[in-house]
Amino acid sequence: MGLIATTLALVRLDVPVTPDSAEGQRWIIQELSKPEYRAAQPTWFDRASKAFWDWLQSLKIDGGPGVQGPILIIALIVVVAALVAAFFIFGAPRLNRRSAGGGALFGDDDARDASAMRRSAEEAAARADWVLAIEEIFRSIARGLAERTLVTVSPGTTARDFALRAGTVLPAFSERLSAAASAFDDVRYLSRAGTEAVYRSASALESDLRAARAALSSAVTTP
Repeated sequence: MGLIATTLALVRLDVPVTPDSAEGQRWIIQELSKPEYRAAQPTWFDRASKAFWDWLQSLKIDGGPGVQGPILIIALIVVVAALVAAFFIFGAPRLNRRSAGGGALFGDDDARDASAMRRSAEEAAARADWVLAIEEIFRSIARGLAERTLVTVSPGTTARDFALRAGTVLPAFSERLSAAASAFDDVRYLSRAGTEAVYRSASALESDLRAARAALSSAVTTP
């Protein structure tokens, strides 16, 4: 009998324990609170990615199961492409405005704005350096019209090209622009002496152009 009792006791110990509902919940909470389970929990990025993917899969598209997968992939590509396009679209106006106000001008890489060029011309005139004063005031004229997007220039634009196209936009100033371009070429490329009278004429033109209104609404690009 003693052997039978001992055997029955061992059998009862081997029988799986079935906890009640409250006890089972407590065991689960204790198990999941261990460090290895906390380390395996999804991050915010995992949750956001899953939510986005669940939203894509929730889209109901007619055409059968074989069509659902490719359509979801296409939708994902469209969303990513839209984000990239929005970045470039909203960034483009600032880049365009910057490029219109700086860059190569009549053979030189010059990032100054029209005001800085005008001040340089005035300083050169105060020193009676008429060659530099004439060059700088004509550059100020070209940069000023570019900043107003009336006439744009490229690295290969010459002074005469610029004057011709600027005269198309502002026909009332066509002859004066042509004369200023000729003066610029004379002092820069033909080594001719500049004069105060030539500078004063170009300076007056620059001042008048700043107050002028264009005859055309669109810019004329000089090649």
